[in-house]
Amino acid sequence: MALSQHASIQVRFDQQYENAKTYLLPFINSELPITEGTRVLEIGAGEGGVLKPFWEAGATVMGVDLSESRIAHANELMRACVDSGRASFIVKNVYDEEFAHTYAGSFHLILLKDTIEHIPDQERFLAHISSLLAKDGRLFLGFPPWRMPFGGHQQIAANKWLSKLPYYHLLPKNIYKKILENGGETERVVQELLEIKDTGISIQQLEKYLRVNKYHILKRDLFLFNPIYKYKFGLTPRRQLPVLRSLPILRDWFTTAAWYIVSSEKES
Repeated sequence: MALSQHASIQVRFDQQYENAKTYLLPFINSELPITEGTRVLEIGAGEGGVLKPFWEAGATVMGVDLSESRIAHANELMRACVDSGRASFIVKNVYDEEFAHTYAGSFHLILLKDTIEHIPDQERFLAHISSLLAKDGRLFLGFPPWRMPFGGHQQIAANKWLSKLPYYHLLPKNIYKKILENGGETERVVQELLEIKDTGISIQQLEKYLRVNKYHILKRDLFLFNPIYKYKFGLTPRRQLPVLRSLPILRDWFTTAAWYIVSSEKES
């Protein structure tokens, strides 16, 4: 069965906020202190909960998403922040020429939290968004590596067995699709999970795309237990075991979250 945050907008927002305040903001502050005047963009902002702690720290924040309904919820849930003049949430594709021109070199920090694994042609995308970074800006990327037990996001499945079954997203696409359909999943859910199968990304792939686009890795954390699992499953966040950190392919199977802070050589 799907987790509560998949059915409740408020629960999802609260978990986004608490996770960002407790774990994400301190992680980023270690490389880029968030203060008054810091300009932050989140791509794939959803309901906006991730940005709230950055706004509380004094930053001016912008959230963009392709979903009209999620941006509408963000504007409602973050009403006080929006009314302050330091927060905005818009439906926008960051490839939009007008957006790219208006915000070229504008952001001290760009957040991609649980987003990069949904984006086609990630190498091209990373090349594009570097132009939005201010001089000496930072890019945060956090994502579930594709080969980890739930790297296919199958926890969104309504079928209680399929939502808890690990690794079956790695089966051939036609078999995976049949399992989902026979398990009673809706066409919308099946399509969403198949799209993620097409765009899921490994640690090795991400680091290759970063190198190609002249990004420098400033900080990396690999997690055995993703920090968000504290809210989803009651599990204490735990960093990956040192022995697995050093094994490039094997670590993808057991790392539930990879977090990066990177800089762009183009903006240095």
